Amino acid sequence: MHLPAEDRTTSPYTGYTRAHWETAADALLAAVEPWATPDRALYHLPGDHVSHSGRLSDGLEGYARTLLLAAFRQDETVLGRYADGLRTGPGGAWPDVTDRGQPLVEAASVALALRLTRPLLWDRLDQPVRERTAAWLTDALAAEPWPCNWELFPVTVGGFLLEIGHEPEAARRAVDHGLERIEDWYVGGGWYTDGDGRKYDYYNGWAMHLYPVLHARLTGDDKLLDLYGGRLEAHLADYAHLFGGDGAPLHQGRSLTYRFATAAPLWLGALTGRTPLPPGETRRLASGALKYFLDRGAVDGRGLLTLGWHGPDETVLQSYSGPASPYWAAKGFLGLLLPADHEVWTAPEEPGPAGRADVLRPVDGPNWLLQSTRADGVVRLHNHGSEDVRYDPHYTRFAYSTVTRPRTTPPDNTVTIGGDHLRSGIVPLGVGEDWAASRYTVTSGARVTGLVVADGAVEVRAHLVAGAAPGTEVRITGWAPGGDERSELLPAHNLSDGHAPTGVPGVTGVTGGSPTLFVAVARLTGDPDPAPLADLVTVEVRDDRELTLHWATGRARRFRFTAPGDGPGGTSWSVTPD
Repeated sequence: MHLPAEDRTTSPYTGYTRAHWETAADALLAAVEPWATPDRALYHLPGDHVSHSGRLSDGLEGYARTLLLAAFRQDETVLGRYADGLRTGPGGAWPDVTDRGQPLVEAASVALALRLTRPLLWDRLDQPVRERTAAWLTDALAAEPWPCNWELFPVTVGGFLLEIGHEPEAARRAVDHGLERIEDWYVGGGWYTDGDGRKYDYYNGWAMHLYPVLHARLTGDDKLLDLYGGRLEAHLADYAHLFGGDGAPLHQGRSLTYRFATAAPLWLGALTGRTPLPPGETRRLASGALKYFLDRGAVDGRGLLTLGWHGPDETVLQSYSGPASPYWAAKGFLGLLLPADHEVWTAPEEPGPAGRADVLRPVDGPNWLLQSTRADGVVRLHNHGSEDVRYDPHYTRFAYSTVTRPRTTPPDNTVTIGGDHLRSGIVPLGVGEDWAASRYTVTSGARVTGLVVADGAVEVRAHLVAGAAPGTEVRITGWAPGGDERSELLPAHNLSDGHAPTGVPGVTGVTGGSPTLFVAVARLTGDPDPAPLADLVTVEVRDDRELTLHWATGRARRFRFTAPGDGPGGTSWSVTPD
């Protein structure tokens, strides 16, 4: 991909301007065109990885997701090609929209694109084409979605059909039902769980906020925009902290092959004026994400987005991933809807949180602690509240970062009790200015109450194990380094060094006759010459219940592990900071 020369005056951190985004969008759209069917209704992108929905659905996905990119680009010539596809796709080449089927997802992209480009595309279609398209979209109003962000796809379709006056009663019901449904999953502070349970990831930004906010804005409903825009603004205050100094988003959650779709909520805040971020910071974070992936092989020699993270990488895929799935990254180009003279494009770039200072940020909804260090730009997420065992290890690990990725053999950032490292049924116990805690139960019935306390790049990880037979082996692993970063893990209480031939540091111990506290000190750092880890914190433990930390920075912290009656049979262990 040949991009314009970098502009280090306006964009001192990334060099990217609006021209870079336009060029990237044009290149991506040009690269997919040869893979369209002769009638341009399907885009069969190359590759052997077919989704569980099948090749026909994957072809529709190629059309719908790249159409969304064309809608953000607002290029009449390109949109004309997609108009050709509309003449034979609906009621012909496209699969029907059915309950819990992938075409429901793609119907939302088609509807949103048509709504955003109505004067350029929809209004220029022949009446029979409009009728067939509206009829195909109408099936989305009654199709049963999966109980998660999918509830918003009928909302998005319904919003467009309401605007054009097609099946208005059914469209209104679909909109009202979907918006009511997501209220069950809003946990406050700008965060949604993606369906029942505690599933927190980027779907917050590129789905749970994106669709309601855009619907409210396009409808002109100020009351709805106040509601959803206020939530978006609260979310962005946390969200800005999820990007590393090199532009990388945190490597956590599912559908990571959507890559720079992570920029979508940043642009959405600027588009609606519902953002706490200065314009220059918004562009720096969004452009940083785009540049991060383009610089690391996200686009292959044919100009196509690959199924992966940097380049091709099956470890970040799900069964629903098909050749065109990565093009949900199109959402990252939402900023092109803002005019060229908007301040988000003209203001000088400003650093994001990871580039300004060392930060410890508790996030109440997911029960996360975010830890970033300015010197190396690394962001670390300490997870004490998010899980989805279907997508382990991208949800259930104790920690994630912008420079590492989960490993499976041996698993990183886990606690293994007698050979079992599966973490499910997480109960959040709270977060504070420098700590987060949770508990869960493993298959054997043993209960683990975990605590992390951080300072700078250093972490103290404490895990109280109760209900395990005496002599049960406990193994704690640390960070799996992803590049030049250094990963360290030192035993601090009831642990000894473990052999780590694969590069994932680990320490081991055994349980006693009563609940046993295991403590380790960890660090992930890009500093080429860091101070010795053992010199940065002193750990004191009293009666396997009280933990006192003395940091080299002069701070002291104390925590207590407590349970009803504080007896060995206690099942509701908690962590209390002093």
